[in-house]
Amino acid sequence: MPFVVTENCIKCKHTDCVEVCPVDCFHEGPNFLVIDPDECIDCTLCEPECPVGAIFPEDDVPAGQEGFVALNAELSRSWPVLTVRKDPPEDAGQWDGVPDKLQYLER
Repeated sequence: MPFVVTENCIKCKHTDCVEVCPVDCFHEGPNFLVIDPDECIDCTLCEPECPVGAIFPEDDVPAGQEGFVALNAELSRSWPVLTVRKDPPEDAGQWDGVPDKLQYLER
């Protein structure tokens, strides 16, 4: 069961999770990260590293966030792999917990 990056990552895009991933399953977009479900080995290392609580096991994705399962799969096919930690956006703290951020997702 792969892990899924959900809505709270949009415009926060912390990359602490990337550093601990042993299989390089994270892919980076302009303002969001996704996990390739075919590469994820369910090691659980990324979930506690996310400072905004945006990563969940596929079976535990919060209600209303189920569409992010397919979105992670879709975007991981076209976005590049990210293997190193980067600084988050300067305004990341202002976006943590903001509802309805899907409208701000940049592809």
